Amino acid sequence: MESSSLQKARYAYKPRLPSVLAQDLSALTVQHGASTEAGTDRQTLHALFKHSYGQPVVTFEKGTGSALTKRPLKVGVLLSGGQAPGGHNVIAGLYDGLKKSNQESLLYGLCRGPAGLIENKSLLLTDALIDEYRNTGGFDIIGSGRTKIEKPEQFAASLATAQSLGLDAIVIIGGDDSNTNAAFLAEYFLDKHVPIQVIGCPKTIDGDLKNEYIEASFGFDTACKTYSELIGNICRDANSAKKYWHFIKLMGRAASHVTLECALQTHPNVCLISEEVEEKQWSLSYVVDTICDSVVKRADAGNNFGIVLIPEGLIEFIPEMKALIDQLNDALVALGPELSSTKELDAQIDLLRSAISPEALKLLQSLPDDIASELLMDRDPHGNVQVSRIETDQLLITMVGKRLAERKAAGLYQGKFSAMGHFLGYEGRCAFPSNFDADYCYSLGMSAFVLIAAGLTGYLAAVRNLIAPAHQWIAGGIPLTMMMNIERRQSAAKPVIKKALVELEGAPFKSFAAQRDTWALETQYLFPGSIQYFGPPEVCDQSTQTLQLERAATHCL
Repeated sequence: MESSSLQKARYAYKPRLPSVLAQDLSALTVQHGASTEAGTDRQTLHALFKHSYGQPVVTFEKGTGSALTKRPLKVGVLLSGGQAPGGHNVIAGLYDGLKKSNQESLLYGLCRGPAGLIENKSLLLTDALIDEYRNTGGFDIIGSGRTKIEKPEQFAASLATAQSLGLDAIVIIGGDDSNTNAAFLAEYFLDKHVPIQVIGCPKTIDGDLKNEYIEASFGFDTACKTYSELIGNICRDANSAKKYWHFIKLMGRAASHVTLECALQTHPNVCLISEEVEEKQWSLSYVVDTICDSVVKRADAGNNFGIVLIPEGLIEFIPEMKALIDQLNDALVALGPELSSTKELDAQIDLLRSAISPEALKLLQSLPDDIASELLMDRDPHGNVQVSRIETDQLLITMVGKRLAERKAAGLYQGKFSAMGHFLGYEGRCAFPSNFDADYCYSLGMSAFVLIAAGLTGYLAAVRNLIAPAHQWIAGGIPLTMMMNIERRQSAAKPVIKKALVELEGAPFKSFAAQRDTWALETQYLFPGSIQYFGPPEVCDQSTQTLQLERAATHCL
């Protein structure tokens, strides 16, 4: 396969490791802390995970502690969910850890995600293959998938695959849903008295898989830098042409971490944060007026252009829209076949009259036809509206345009409004990982190996102290059960890993909030440029502003 010059250069990059992982692994020990508890629903979770609940947090150190096995190991690894930059380095770190411990160890890639485990489709990973993917983006080494392991026959098939390959352990690289799978699989093997370990690694560009011990999910750094470069380019274009408002929708359905980080990196005129919209009970009309206020003020100053950042999941956080979507979710369960066979929007709305409240019906009828139609489309595998398909940017452009026309008719607005919509999504998922993500992911993979060699199961690899140089990072693992809670999914209560949302009292949001009124009026765009892989540390090795602000605030406590 032909390689670009950058790809060849990245092959030569040597990821930096925490000092405890950079040493001879035979000198490494595993220190066990106190037993852990979940944040909520403890009794329910303890009953569901009777074998794996309450395990301790572990850290890797020099000195006395648990000994690591040196026998040959057979491990399976799979990539689950959407792509995130750095996944290949997690696999490389795991592979190198296995081989450093014992050259006879084997690593099998389970192809196309959990489906590969269920269907027994695997690939033996070799030195040559691993070397071809070091420090590269994407998940193409073995592919990914979104199959959930939740049915008895799927658990049984997973066990059969693991036994047929002679696996000692399975590493699941994924986000909150994928690592919920990992927790259940670990519990299943323990319940069957099968000595197969399960270890997870925290992946998602959305940044919503984190806590005290998981400071960042991998891929977030690279994705935000990729998006911020593109936003910066659009900012420069807007300031050059001086005639367009750009509405930019960004990845992040359940949390607005990506949007907030990109705002901190680029200084848009308007940035909507879903969690604030929900907390302050903003209506759709209020959101529209917030944007209009910036448009009018900038027009008064002679600036008929600007930038608006919108999180992908915004409409689900607007209370009235959330109520509408919840009612539609229930209605589609009851009326699904009938609605699917009805093609005209007006006819579909007529069918819904008796299934949703008058207020929800009125809101649905007030939306542009294309948005209303998208709300009635098929749901995702979890039974949710497929929000990435909803053109929230176009919804807001249309409604802002109408509201500005009303203000102009009332003599309250004298400017010109011309808008363009963008969705930055897949552009950020498979970029070459930043130096930070290349280092972090390699460290996570190596940590996953140590957890396996220590005989642990039901753990998530954890590397923290991430704003320090890599050699000062702290490596270890946390029990998956301590991250879980009970949530309602598809009209049923289910245990899942709790998503970490933007905290309105957190340092990143407060930093943004302190500056946004100025940005709304003035043109103070920043242009971060492309990801830098070579050069001084202050250019190439900085973590996200979100992480720096969060950890600085923590260190001040």
